[in-house]
Amino acid sequence: MSVTEFLPLVLFVIVSTATPGGATTLATASSAHFGYRRSVPFMCGIAVGLATMAASAAAGLGSVILAFPSLQLAMKLIGSLYLLWLAWKMARSGPPHLHLSIAKPTSFPGAVWLVWHNPKGWAMALGAAASFASLADEPFHLALILGISFGAAAILSLSLWCAAGVLLSRLLRTDAQWHALNALLGALLVISIIPMWLEYAQPPISGSGHLG
Repeated sequence: MSVTEFLPLVLFVIVSTATPGGATTLATASSAHFGYRRSVPFMCGIAVGLATMAASAAAGLGSVILAFPSLQLAMKLIGSLYLLWLAWKMARSGPPHLHLSIAKPTSFPGAVWLVWHNPKGWAMALGAAASFASLADEPFHLALILGISFGAAAILSLSLWCAAGVLLSRLLRTDAQWHALNALLGALLVISIIPMWLEYAQPPISGSGHLG
């Protein structure tokens, strides 16, 4: 199989993971407050969550989840409440030095949960599995290809968003600037929840979507 046959998949995973959403907003906020190194567990959790989601979708789990509307609704409710809680904490926070004793980055398990709770993400992964099924001759091989592709793309994309957060932390000088940034990031995180509910009645299965 030639390299050119994988190019559509490469473009798909890059666009899916780099597009602004809940995960990218949290990555930017995490690195702005805690630095790049302390945000690595969060990035790895998102990458592992997305990789295992894509692999599971290729193996058939995604179609099972999407077949039960009540399960999707429960996942949306719990996940949305968690994201709203994170947005509230983010919007209320100030400069990093004001909260060093109590604040901490989102953990590795928390980041995995952020990915796995999202039915829209499952629909995207299932669409990817259907769209790129021709790249492998059996589900296991397809799961391996999608898992590695999504995981690697997520690490690359979130690293760039974290770098942007580090840059912001060096530009902000006053408490008012930090409060404005945190309020903006909190609002963006809330906005990222809206598409999940707009598409509740008919979740996408065509393979389009984004991370978060």
